[in-house]
Amino acid sequence: MVIFKNSGKAPIAIFIQSMYINAVRSSLLILALFCSTAFGAKSQTFGEPSFITSVYFGGGSFFVDFEQSTALTKFLSEIPSKHNFIITVHSHTDNVGGKEYNQWLSQMRSEAVIEELVMCDEIKREMIEIKDFGLFNPVYDNTTREGRQKNRRVDVIFWLAI
Repeated sequence: MVIFKNSGKAPIAIFIQSMYINAVRSSLLILALFCSTAFGAKSQTFGEPSFITSVYFGGGSFFVDFEQSTALTKFLSEIPSKHNFIITVHSHTDNVGGKEYNQWLSQMRSEAVIEELVMCDEIKREMIEIKDFGLFNPVYDNTTREGRQKNRRVDVIFWLAI
């Protein structure tokens, strides 16, 4: 269970928030395990994510660097029949800066990754759904440098659509 010191929240709110964080972490672990076998012969169930990758950013940046672009291109090259998928782009930020700034930064990061995605001939902008979380819904601990670095990302998720 996660303990929030001096949060000013009621105990039930703290409990609900900690349960949500634990559920998100558990879901990500399950998702990571699933994705590690996604290229195997495992059958796909409708509604499950089929492929997932993350593009990471520097603090305050929405620039997709060469390393991230290359990794995204390699990831895309391994996905067959891209037209059979719905793509969601989930953008996140750390908690440095205000709410409005981080929402703007989240949107800019989504757009930067979408520009990279549509360079692939098989991906059309209409296939992509955007969810900009900004500084809300962090998966990693924003009180640590490593956690903030991991929260500065856009997750690209392919969902089987047929």
